[in-house]
Amino acid sequence: MTKQLRGILLDVDGTLVDSNDAQAQAWVQALEEQGFHASFDQVRPLIGMGGDKVLPQTVSLQKESQQGQQISKRRKALFLSRYLPTLRAFPQAWELLQHLREQGFTLIAASSAEPDELEDLLKLIHPQAPTLFTKKTSAEDAGNSKPNPDVIQAALQQGDLQSAETLMLGDTAYDIEAAAQAGVRTIAFRCGGWSDQDLQGAIALYDGPADLLAHFKESPLAQGRATKQKAHS
Repeated sequence: MTKQLRGILLDVDGTLVDSNDAQAQAWVQALEEQGFHASFDQVRPLIGMGGDKVLPQTVSLQKESQQGQQISKRRKALFLSRYLPTLRAFPQAWELLQHLREQGFTLIAASSAEPDELEDLLKLIHPQAPTLFTKKTSAEDAGNSKPNPDVIQAALQQGDLQSAETLMLGDTAYDIEAAAQAGVRTIAFRCGGWSDQDLQGAIALYDGPADLLAHFKESPLAQGRATKQKAHS
């Protein structure tokens, strides 16, 4: 690691935890209970954004509206009670976090999840996973969710980091766009279900935490450089 690169911002849903499908299912069910229909296929590509984006794009509701608040509250309750207990972290997510800390990186969570959701998701990786993060930014810290840069900017501020000395680990085009607007480069994971074409704005592509860990010495994280890396097949 060079002195240039100090901080790593990490998305959690779809990046460290295999939860994107469950998040979509929780939205679909919460909408149905309030009399709105949105298919799984309609909602799934929106996961990675917050309710401030999902609701207007699916059923033309604002999150701040009475119905929007009811749906958002129900989605969260469904996710935490019904879906979260069934989820698992991606292989070697815990080992990757440990290795990043051993390399001296400051780790900041940069998620559109609610604060208590984020904490529970991190604990799925390992009971001690939350302690590896210097700060945890969530929906509470951002006026607008990804792909707006609010969460990324809040993470940089809370971690006392400059964009040039920071990289993002994410799994969606929204992570890449949000980070880019804040001047941060992204390493993207395929494990969230997005295609290489969708993730082409990333400086490197890996299948998931285990793939990055296996190729860590050749990665931008080890070299602290911004050159585009060849994607691993």
